[in-house]
Amino acid sequence: MLVILFRSKLVDDPQGYKEMADEMLALGKSMPGFIDFKSFTAADGERLSVAWWQDEATLTQWRENMRHRAAQDAGRSHWYQYFKVEVAQVMRTSEFTRPQK
Repeated sequence: MLVILFRSKLVDDPQGYKEMADEMLALGKSMPGFIDFKSFTAADGERLSVAWWQDEATLTQWRENMRHRAAQDAGRSHWYQYFKVEVAQVMRTSEFTRPQK
């Protein structure tokens, strides 16, 4: 399993961003290998989006998807002050769930 960490900061008025982000989430969820996605925003406005993919092959399909590439281009030209992408392989997983009372 791979984890993608996407750190970014939006420009002050990112018109059209939310619509494209919603479309990209729906597209990602429809693709083989997609596991999950979460996004968080810090007090300074920096965002951290975390995506989990099954493996490198399915992540490559996502990265090379033409609509995703168009969204990346729009992000560079319109919506992001900056972004950084890190891809990590999950080495181990452990879980705990409190039992329901």
